[in-house]
Amino acid sequence: MTTYKGGCDHVHVHAEGEPIDNHECHCNVCKNVTGQHTTHVAFYNYGDITVDHPERIARQPFNADNPGGPLELCTCTECGTPLMLDDKEKRIRVAVPNVMGYDDAAFPKADYHAFYDDSKGYEKPSDGRPVYEGLRPDFTWPAPA
Repeated sequence: MTTYKGGCDHVHVHAEGEPIDNHECHCNVCKNVTGQHTTHVAFYNYGDITVDHPERIARQPFNADNPGGPLELCTCTECGTPLMLDDKEKRIRVAVPNVMGYDDAAFPKADYHAFYDDSKGYEKPSDGRPVYEGLRPDFTWPAPA
């Protein structure tokens, strides 16, 4: 089984196996959090991402406009490095390879584009990967762990 390693010097994150969803995200929340035009986002089943020092994790709402939402941005309490997105409903954990300390070149490439809409003010991606207005149509949220 493949293990992808992320995190920082204080908290080591391990993602086991391959993502259950792997996309290039165009949503405004990702833009606001990362400052990137698009963000490579990989969803894993909740138990497939583990951390070695959960006591060193600070949590804050991922979406400032929906602070009660299910996703929390987890950062290192010592250095502030983003570590993962954690789902309070325990369905998924999320890796953002180029932000969360993973070897981006060794991480599986995104399969498609998610949350694109024409009102964003830029051209629809034309790199051969499918483009959707949300997550891929066949994606099913896993049951809570």
